[in-house]
Amino acid sequence: MTNQTQPRSPSARSEQILVAQAAEAKIYKEGNKIIKDRISKGYRHPELDKKIIKQRTKREAKLLAKASSIINAPLPENLNETEKSRTNKIIMPYLEGKKISENLENLDWKEICKLIGNQIAKLHDADIIHGDLTTSNMIYVESESYEKSSNAELKTANKGHLQISKKIKEIGELVQPISKKASVSEPKLFFIDFGLSFNSKRIEDKAVDLHLIKQALEAKHFSIHKEAEKIILDNYNSKDKEKVLDQLKKVEARGRYKH
Repeated sequence: MTNQTQPRSPSARSEQILVAQAAEAKIYKEGNKIIKDRISKGYRHPELDKKIIKQRTKREAKLLAKASSIINAPLPENLNETEKSRTNKIIMPYLEGKKISENLENLDWKEICKLIGNQIAKLHDADIIHGDLTTSNMIYVESESYEKSSNAELKTANKGHLQISKKIKEIGELVQPISKKASVSEPKLFFIDFGLSFNSKRIEDKAVDLHLIKQALEAKHFSIHKEAEKIILDNYNSKDKEKVLDQLKKVEARGRYKH
């Protein structure tokens, strides 16, 4: 009797590995992709639960697509499915890099803080509020690995970008081509996890976003947090910088009063 090895199906998928789980979603890695799968809530009515998950998935994917045209952020690859509310999953390219929360002090942190301030300003000028600005949601990607990933995924990314850009342009917002991402200057700092993001023109919302990153720096990077905060705010070159920084002082004053 001879042993015969069954050929592997060409459609066989890579193994899904759970890499993180939060209150709202599970994050899986599958090959060179990241899959964000929103979790059903048993306490909600099934139909309402399904509706909420679809709406939040659609909103996050749309904001990610818009953000990725402005700063370094992962572009969803299944935009058409999320736009039509056919799925509660967002599929993105896996970023091979270092989480800023775990490595900031060991990197060129002053340069990185300049980029943080600059990229927050760009989001705010596009009226995008991240909603969860911590160093845990920032990844530093080495140039070589990023360039390889950019070239490999460019055609796929462009297809998805064209789908969402039509929607964004309908509401009069300027979108830069995703092909420009391959020439972003070093270092490559990516913002991730836009699950709590939303659109807002309010100065208060932008000030709260800055307050969040300041809190994160003090909590996780205490030895450098004061200088890091200053560098970020100095490089927050928003068109509304003066108003936002003035409102930030008021936000912080309210926090001190409560304590």
